[in-house]
Amino acid sequence: MTDGPTYGFDTLQIHAGARPDPATGARQTPIYQTTAYVFRDAEHAAALFNLQEVGYIYSRLTNPTVAVLQERIATLEGGVGAVCCSSGHAAQIMALFPLMQPGCNIVASTRLYGGTITQFGNTIKRFGWSATFVDFDDLDAVKAAIDDNTRAVFCESIANPGGYITDLDAISAVTDEAGIPLIVDNTSATPYLCRPIEHGATLVVHSTTKYLTGNGTVTGGCVVDSGKFDWSANDKFPSLSQPEPAYHGLKFHETFGPLAYTFHGIAIGLRDLGMTMNPQAAHYTLMGIETLSLRMERHVENAEKVANWLEDDPRVDYVTYAGLESSPYFDRVKSICPKGAGGLFTFAVKGGYDACIKLVDALEIFSHVANLGDTRSLVIHSASTTHRQLTPEQQEAAGAQANVVRISIGIENAEDLIADLDQALSKATS
Repeated sequence: MTDGPTYGFDTLQIHAGARPDPATGARQTPIYQTTAYVFRDAEHAAALFNLQEVGYIYSRLTNPTVAVLQERIATLEGGVGAVCCSSGHAAQIMALFPLMQPGCNIVASTRLYGGTITQFGNTIKRFGWSATFVDFDDLDAVKAAIDDNTRAVFCESIANPGGYITDLDAISAVTDEAGIPLIVDNTSATPYLCRPIEHGATLVVHSTTKYLTGNGTVTGGCVVDSGKFDWSANDKFPSLSQPEPAYHGLKFHETFGPLAYTFHGIAIGLRDLGMTMNPQAAHYTLMGIETLSLRMERHVENAEKVANWLEDDPRVDYVTYAGLESSPYFDRVKSICPKGAGGLFTFAVKGGYDACIKLVDALEIFSHVANLGDTRSLVIHSASTTHRQLTPEQQEAAGAQANVVRISIGIENAEDLIADLDQALSKATS
């Protein structure tokens, strides 16, 4: 879309980044299922490889379908650019890659998806990186965990699995003081409910597999750059501020300014890590985003009804949904997620682990899958699946105790979801 009027979210989720196909006039973004692109001549090819001209070389780096998705997500998040990749986990590595060196560390929230805790707690050690996990409600603990080798702070806007809301304004004040970037996983909230860059985030990551696509068909990830961080303020980020040997000494921040991180993510990250999103996945996600606001409104509406019903049920110990007035994060929702607390939360079943297993097996409308953010309502027992690899202490910190099930509320009739939970709870606690 051209510069000019300021468009609303509902308009941007359909039009941002998309233009009629110049060759055919096709209105929907085509799936450019191609590996490579013909250069105009040798001079054109050299300019592309030298990063002197923007264009398409090879689909590991750039693809027209993926490019539309990148621009759309960046626009919805209020960023200057984005890099899409093969999964949410890939996006996390892609986000850290330009920032880290062997011996560097990140400070991460204890309230993260179990796979992220494993990736940060174990896998990244193979790169010589490390992570310190801290309760992000304890700002003094976050400050104390940051040292001279810390290169980023990482959290989720709405945490998976418990639906905990992070005080992004408070955390970004800490990272600003320390002079390091704040990375926010906005998967559970989406830019419709929360725009982390407006709360001080430097980078935003997504598993586009979830709410952005919304139909459980393809995996994908995205890293959005705010364009607001000064990568040359000190010597902590040499990949962005110092000469790059692979491009004859080019300095990304000096050359590309606010787009330095985005260009690095494509020219170095995708080139060397190869975590590429395929164009068909980008196409499905683009179609999903066209209805994002409508779906998120229904997710929130249904989640509020289901959570209130569960909270009043004597077979349930507690519900973690931040949209409940009883939640300690209820007031935080108003400032961080003013359109609602999302559709993801947990509840504790009386009867513990065994009752949770019975509940999951008895549900009929809810699908028992390792996913969230689908149009369908989903359920999983985190302690025995997504968070199984964690210690009991880590499970408790993440809100994934043995007596807890996680539900992702879909867009079905709320009354049908409640009836399904009712019959399953009866079987689980009888």
